[in-house]
Amino acid sequence: MRRRIARLAVLVATIAVALFAVPLAVAVAAYLLADERAELARAADVAAITAGAQLGVGNPVTTLGGPPQVALALYDAAGNRLLGSGPPRADEVVRAAAVAPPAGAPPVDGTVGDELVVAVPVDHDSGPALTVRAATSRWDIYTRVGLVGLGMILLAVTAAAVAWWLARRLAQGLARPLEELSLAARRLGRGDFSARGPVSGVAEIDGVSAALADTATRLDAALARERAFSADASHQLRTPLAGLRLGLEAALEDPGSDPRAALSAAVAATDRLEEIVEDLLALARDTHRTGETLDLDAVLTAAGEAWRPGLARHGRRLTLCRDTDPPVTTASPRAVRQILDVLLDNAVVHGAGEVVLTARDASGALALVVRDEGAGVVDPGALFTRRAPGSPGHGIGLALARSLAEAEGGRLQASADRPATFTLLLPPAG
Repeated sequence: MRRRIARLAVLVATIAVALFAVPLAVAVAAYLLADERAELARAADVAAITAGAQLGVGNPVTTLGGPPQVALALYDAAGNRLLGSGPPRADEVVRAAAVAPPAGAPPVDGTVGDELVVAVPVDHDSGPALTVRAATSRWDIYTRVGLVGLGMILLAVTAAAVAWWLARRLAQGLARPLEELSLAARRLGRGDFSARGPVSGVAEIDGVSAALADTATRLDAALARERAFSADASHQLRTPLAGLRLGLEAALEDPGSDPRAALSAAVAATDRLEEIVEDLLALARDTHRTGETLDLDAVLTAAGEAWRPGLARHGRRLTLCRDTDPPVTTASPRAVRQILDVLLDNAVVHGAGEVVLTARDASGALALVVRDEGAGVVDPGALFTRRAPGSPGHGIGLALARSLAEAEGGRLQASADRPATFTLLLPPAG
C-alpha cells in the first residue's frame, strides 16, 4: 500500500509538472528568441547611429561599437561589406533592409545559416545608402534555452522527490492504523475480545475501529452469557441429577422392591430437571417477564416437594412458614424458584439441622428468608463472588441468585452469618 501510494503520488506530480513545464518551456524559448532579436536590434540601431554620426561630420566610418558577442558589419548599396565581421556579400536580410522601409517599420530580421541576423539602414545625408548588419550564433540561444530547460528539469525532479517523500509520509500515516486495525481483527478472530483498533484521526478508519470495538464487546458479552449459562445450568442440575442417581441406585440394590415407585420418582426427577432447564433458558433469553403476580403458595409448595426428600435422607427437616397476608409481587416465578433452589441447596450442602423457609412482610416488600442450624458463613465477603474454576467452592450459585434477584428489581443478602440466614427481598406490585 505504501509503495502504491508513493508511486501514484510521483505519477501525479510528474504529470502535473509536465503539463505545466512543457508550455512554459515553449514560452521561455520563444521569449529568449524574442529577447535575442531585440538585443540584436538595439545593437544594430546603436551601430547605425554611430556610423551616421561619423558620416555626418564628414569622417569615414571606422568603428561600429556594440557588444562583443554580436557580430556587426557595414554594407554599401551594392551589397559589399565595408567594415566589420560578416559575409563579404550582403545576404537576403541585408538586401531587404537596404530597401527604404516605411516610417516606423521594425528592423528586418531573419535566419541565415546558423546565425540570427538583424539589419537596419544608416540614416545619413552625406553619401550612398549604407546598411548595418548585426548577427549572433543561434547556438548561443540554444545554450540559454538548454540551461533554462535544465533548471526546469532539476526543479521537476525536486518536485517529484518532494511529492514522493510527502506521499511516503502520508502512506505511513494511513498504513500504520490500517495495519494495527488488521492486527486487532486477527486477535479478535483468535478469541481475544480485548482487541481494540487505533484512534488515527481519520474518520473512516476510526469508524471501522469503533465498529470493531463494538463487535468485540458484543461477542465478549455473548460468550460470557454462554459460559455463564453453562456454569449456571451445571450448578442447578447437579443436585437433581444426584438425587435421581441415588434413587435409581437404591432401586437396583433392592431387587425385591416394586420398581414402579423408583420409576415414578425418576419421572418426577426428570420433570424437575426439565423445568430447571426451561427456567434457565428463559432467564438467559430474558423471556420470563409476564407482569403477573407471583403465586407464592405454588412457589413454596414446589420448594417443599423438591427439597424435603433430600433433607429427609439426611435426617433433616424443611419447615415452611408464611405470614397470613404477605405483600404481592410481580417477580418472575422462574427466577424466584431458581433463587430458592440455590439457597436451599446451600443449606443442604453446607448447613445442618432444620431448614426454615419463611415468607413475610418486610416494610412493604416480600421477604423470603432461608435459615438453617449449621456453623454459619465462613467468608462473608466472598459469598456472592463468582469464582474461577478450580478455586475452593463452586462460587456460582449465590452469584447467580443475586444476579437473578437484581434483574427482578429485588435484593439478595446474607442477613446473618451464624446461623446462616439469607433474605430475598422482592419489590411489591406496582
